[in-house]
Amino acid sequence: MMPDMHGHITHHLKDRSNLRSHYSAATRHEFLTAAGTLTLSRTRLALWLCQDRIYAAHAYPRFIGLLISKIPFDGPAVEEELNRETLALLITCLEGVIREVAFFEGVADEWRLDINGWTERKATRDYTAEMARVASVGSLEEGLVFLWAMEQVYLDAWKYVKSLLPPQSDSEDDTAKAIRQLTNNWTTPEFEEFVQKVEIQANRHFARRHHGHSHSAVRAMESIWARVVELEEMFWPEDGEDTRLSSRAF
Repeated sequence: MMPDMHGHITHHLKDRSNLRSHYSAATRHEFLTAAGTLTLSRTRLALWLCQDRIYAAHAYPRFIGLLISKIPFDGPAVEEELNRETLALLITCLEGVIREVAFFEGVADEWRLDINGWTERKATRDYTAEMARVASVGSLEEGLVFLWAMEQVYLDAWKYVKSLLPPQSDSEDDTAKAIRQLTNNWTTPEFEEFVQKVEIQANRHFARRHHGHSHSAVRAMESIWARVVELEEMFWPEDGEDTRLSSRAF
């Protein structure tokens, strides 16, 4: 199925029926179910938080920086306006991830989650390597679709966690309090609005470059969407997983 010429590439990607079960696996993973029911172990939460900090502190800024370097310097006035808006959005991404890394560390300190001393999981390496590959050799619109896909999956995953959370209790332990704080951070109207802004930019850049929605361009975006969904599913640590090995800390 091809999206019509007046449609949005992101709508086409979200509507792909052959990926619905995979999308559910990524956004309703057992890790997320355990988080939402407050049965997630402290160790497993700390492992995930450590991996997400690697992603946010190192891979994400490089990814965004490479996308910024792909913004054209010249073109018609209407394109220059789009380029300026895209630059502003990507700067917002960098400012946001700086706050997010500090937020991770603050949550870990406040609720006594040990996020040091873990090794980098293969799923984390695979994810960050794919980010580097797409941002290095892909086009700007491919990078923006990848960015939107990451943020959209994350938003839907934490909205799922929020939907499961029981009423707050005075007897909750520190792990439960940390889960609530993390969930609140990624389910705000502000974060949802940010994801929508990224989606709009991805669609505008795709439409600018591919007016007729060529088969090859659409297939490239379908591949990006499928890969992000796959990587997101693998990013959630499995129950019983332990990569605390050495003195290496992040």
